[in-house]
Amino acid sequence: MSSQKKPQFAVLRSVESFKNPRPSIQKRMADGRALRKEVSLSAQGIYTPPKNRIDPISILETQAKDRIESLIPIRYERMLQSPFAFYRGGAAIMAQDLANQPTTNITVQLCGDMHVSNFGLFGTAEHRLVFGINDFDETLPGSWEWDLKRLVASAVIACESNGGDKALSKKIVFRICSEYQKRITQYAKMPYLDLAQEFISDADIRKHFSKEHQKQIEMYLKQTKGQGNVQVLQKLTTLVGKDRKIINKPPLIEHFKKSAFGHPLSSLIDKALLNYSSTLLADRKILFERYVLKDFARKVVGVGSVGTNCMVLYFEGDSENDPLFLQYKEAQKSVLSPYLGESIYRDMGQRVVAGQRLLQGAPDIFLNYGSMQFDIDKSQGFYLRQLRDMKGGIPIGPGGVSVKNFADYSKLFGWALALGHSRSGDAAMIAGYCGQEKEFGEAMYLFARSYAKQNERDFDLFRKAVKSGRLKVAKT
Repeated sequence: MSSQKKPQFAVLRSVESFKNPRPSIQKRMADGRALRKEVSLSAQGIYTPPKNRIDPISILETQAKDRIESLIPIRYERMLQSPFAFYRGGAAIMAQDLANQPTTNITVQLCGDMHVSNFGLFGTAEHRLVFGINDFDETLPGSWEWDLKRLVASAVIACESNGGDKALSKKIVFRICSEYQKRITQYAKMPYLDLAQEFISDADIRKHFSKEHQKQIEMYLKQTKGQGNVQVLQKLTTLVGKDRKIINKPPLIEHFKKSAFGHPLSSLIDKALLNYSSTLLADRKILFERYVLKDFARKVVGVGSVGTNCMVLYFEGDSENDPLFLQYKEAQKSVLSPYLGESIYRDMGQRVVAGQRLLQGAPDIFLNYGSMQFDIDKSQGFYLRQLRDMKGGIPIGPGGVSVKNFADYSKLFGWALALGHSRSGDAAMIAGYCGQEKEFGEAMYLFARSYAKQNERDFDLFRKAVKSGRLKVAKT
């Protein structure tokens, strides 16, 4: 078995390196296939827990120390809903397990928290609607298997948490893997500029769903295309005298005058925005500086992010008919860093933004990072992006994609992940290793099945910790 390395992408290249040709596609594919002698396809299917596996409850408690204490019960309440909800919040738990598995050490930019609910629809800078990965808080360079194994395990857990059987979950995993194999091979042979401009369009999305599901897909596409700052204005704000303000909905949306460190929050926000705007590209900086900050509030989002400092910021242009909503998200160290090494970026917001640009290829025009300074020795890395400008998910389960149609949707997961990995890593080597054999899907399914059992055991421990009072859960 190949040992885990701590890969990081180099920042600088020598002049000579630009003159040296890369090995051919055929040679790199052959090199990838040769790696099967070190890590066989069947070995990828064996899940081996670490000998001194850290208690999952202890991992959650350690994470909580660096988060807003009052919000932790909300995080636990959301994780308590199902084995899949627990899995979504447990990226740090799985990180230690992934570090113990065999790997080819072919480096890509990892999403770091890859699961079936971490995909969605978003608009490119040109306002084209595309499908792709949509959360990058844990992104870090690492071997491609880490993402794929977390993805296929999530597919089994999500399918069976929503009433699907083992046959269906196996079908879903096989579709994810076969699409990943197909697309990684396609991208290995594609000219680099074409790859940089490759996206999964709304037309591609339609092709992957059965006729009976087309009506629902059209609804999601229409909703996302119509989701913009004006719609957010109507839902998220109200008139207070002559001014519009964000509506308080405690504890999920709340206004605060001071930060967690006791400093006036308004002055810190001003400094953060100056920091953020200073590194925007010139055209976007001019555009951003035309807007005036009108209001901001803390907003609880997601599952894994609950407890970090997340805010929504409301800006106006010349009038309230020109609103802009940005989402502020605190960026902490990646849960993968204890196993893959520290990021080359000192600012964790820059780590997230760089990872998103590598994997997604079409972030919105206001995506950028900054730092909020509290004291000489205390700061908070963050990133900003538009809140809901042509952004939307296709939820799985009640009110979303039915278990019956989950298999249609699953091909898009493998496709989007292959595209992200190809943008940042050596697609030819990965394609050579994966090949087109069904043995690859069989191995990944065996891993996913084994890890679903591990997740169930961890979820049972979590429920016991809640029942005993060790973990406090918010009342719904």
